[in-house]
Amino acid sequence: MPDSASMHVTAIIAAGGAGRRLGAEVPKQLLEIGGQSMLQRSVTAFLAHPRVTEVIVALPAAITDSPPEWLRPARVVPGGDTRQASVANAFDVVAGHSEIVLVHDAARPFVTAEVISRAIDGAVEHGAAIAALRSSDTVKRVVDEGAAVIVQTLPREEIYLAQTPQAFRRSVLGDAIALGRSGVAGTDEASLAEQAGHPVHIVNGDASNLKITTAADLATAREREAGVGRRPANARIGVGYDLHRLVEGRPLILAGVTVPAERGAQGHSDADVVCHAVTDAILGAARAGDIGQLFPDTDPRWKDASSIALLGSAVAIVRGRGWTIENVDVVIVLERPKLGPHRTAMEERLAGALGVGPDAVSVKAKTNEGMDAVGRGEAIAAHAVALLVRTQD
Repeated sequence: MPDSASMHVTAIIAAGGAGRRLGAEVPKQLLEIGGQSMLQRSVTAFLAHPRVTEVIVALPAAITDSPPEWLRPARVVPGGDTRQASVANAFDVVAGHSEIVLVHDAARPFVTAEVISRAIDGAVEHGAAIAALRSSDTVKRVVDEGAAVIVQTLPREEIYLAQTPQAFRRSVLGDAIALGRSGVAGTDEASLAEQAGHPVHIVNGDASNLKITTAADLATAREREAGVGRRPANARIGVGYDLHRLVEGRPLILAGVTVPAERGAQGHSDADVVCHAVTDAILGAARAGDIGQLFPDTDPRWKDASSIALLGSAVAIVRGRGWTIENVDVVIVLERPKLGPHRTAMEERLAGALGVGPDAVSVKAKTNEGMDAVGRGEAIAAHAVALLVRTQD
């Protein structure tokens, strides 16, 4: 497989529809699950992914001019009358040097970093790939739905249930969109790519990557986030700590938020002490190593890397080991500047990277009362505690 580490990867989030089948007064992608809208959960999954370079969101035209604050890192375009049109509008503004383009439905708010990575790898290797699940049920074909007469039993080993993201080399998606604009209809971009003559491959999806279409789907998703129907088997607490020297000429980045300051933290990456402490806390609770093992400062790949993106990778590792992040508590120790005005933004960015609601993240700031290097304003430190829970169905 070609090396994709340095590829420019664009994610398109299709969120331009009204979701009328759900029967809500607002577009369904703006409805909340566990304190976050479906759209926010979907967008932040891609913003936090270390291999995704840019995120473009197709929104209903009515809210394009005043998108929520958390959408600022993404580019917003007005959606069209159909999903196909919304994706085409977003494709028009994809960076010219983008090599891989992902398309994801905002109504799938539980997409994991692992599924995103598999889709990217599939597109790199094959040109087009979609996340999908093999059907575990016997599938019947019915011609007359009214009579409900079965005319064929389909081999279930040949049946896959399509999910998103769908991933394409830029030229392949370009062909699919051009075909759609010519008047050819498709149920998704993959079907248009097929009709344009491109083979589309399957990568493993995830059963948790469910699509919210009906009110019953929404209720199921909310129950899942609230923990209804699951029993905690055990819980673990992890502790993280980080310290960096403050120097001139560096930005001060905390929890992915750039804080106006005279000096910033010195480090191999962006030296975000909050993300580093939280990363070690969740990795420690899951007994999955530490930040120095996963992202060593001797590796040039992590030079000036975004620590909020590295945290997203750590979250994927923790989830892959069967752990759910329940809450995180952070203390920043810094003499100046005052961090109170930035607290909400930091909590929201952390929540997005962790895949939890904002009420599950707490950020506090303290001074060291003039004592030691931190107290003298020469350094910044952060302490973090994370609670992880393993669940059983």
